[in-house]
Amino acid sequence: MCFIADFHIHSYLSRATSPQMNLENIYKWAQIKGIAVVGTGDFTHPEWFAELQEKLEPAEPGLFRLKDEYCS
Repeated sequence: MCFIADFHIHSYLSRATSPQMNLENIYKWAQIKGIAVVGTGDFTHPEWFAELQEKLEPAEPGLFRLKDEYCS
């Protein structure tokens, strides 16, 4: 299986990162660029971890997807 992935994306909560680096925009631009799997850092940040828990759902073992209501 061949797919395009980016395993190191920082959130808007990381220093010197765009305030637009939220899950919705990361998803949108991954779709535009043909990226199938995105790995995010900053998961130890309490706000980002809470957002991940709220907006993601299990896709398959070990992977999550953005819930439909957050995909635009």
